[in-house]
Amino acid sequence: MSAQTDARAAAGRSGTAFGPLRALRLGAARIVYETRLYFRAGDTVFFTFLFPVVLLGIFSVAFDGLGNVGTNADGSGGISQAAYYLPGMIAAGILLSGVQNLGVDIAVERGDGTLKRLAGTPLPVLSYFIGKMGQVLVTSAAQVVLLLLLARFAFGVQLPADPQHWITFLWVYLLGIVTAAVLGIAISRLPRSGKSASAVIIPPLLILQFISGVYLSFALMPEWLQNIASVFPLKWIAQGMRAALLPESFASAEQGGDWNLVGVATALGIWLVAGLILCRVTFRWIRKDS
Repeated sequence: MSAQTDARAAAGRSGTAFGPLRALRLGAARIVYETRLYFRAGDTVFFTFLFPVVLLGIFSVAFDGLGNVGTNADGSGGISQAAYYLPGMIAAGILLSGVQNLGVDIAVERGDGTLKRLAGTPLPVLSYFIGKMGQVLVTSAAQVVLLLLLARFAFGVQLPADPQHWITFLWVYLLGIVTAAVLGIAISRLPRSGKSASAVIIPPLLILQFISGVYLSFALMPEWLQNIASVFPLKWIAQGMRAALLPESFASAEQGGDWNLVGVATALGIWLVAGLILCRVTFRWIRKDS
């Protein structure tokens, strides 16, 4: 009896030990599945993946006749329109890839019964979220690379040469995309049905892009509108991207007259924690053991 008991205990310990590994393995498989599914949906690819790329091209060409941005009084200096709009388009892409993509996608899956069917399978909740988050990271990273390549080789934008700017770019991107993905999961509960998901989620995000320094210069906004935009994460993602990609002279146009990277990290950190709490409170896997 003692030998049998020891064997059962060892088997239990083995099953427990391999549980997280199994969830990670299934999660990796879900990333591949979710990414393939993403690129098969033409409307999703255009409005979340290609939309910032198309807008960067349009703005760069349409406003090229206005000359460089931030030129000196003697007409020297400044940066091209493509260089000026690049940080905003990257920030918009982060918002679309995380908040809009996951918010609409999960709402649709809840509405068409996909979540209910998944709840009846052995798929761990962790694996489901690894798949969603992994898909966002893969597609968003590909989008950022495409934007940088377009800016550099199609419009001749001079990207930063020093490592410090790229370190800033990396941590703002990672903190921004994780925060956006978590918030996308959280707001997926807002639509009452999958059919209304796009109508409920997309318009507020579009307004947010206009007031957060993505399409219009943030310095041109009235102070009260700047204060409203400062409550939301997109303004801080865009500001962090400007700090990484624009010359130091452009910092004077920001609220407070500097890049305020501490404020960027703090604001995004607060939204990340708030998003995690909302996900924990609002997301339902239907299955009782979840």
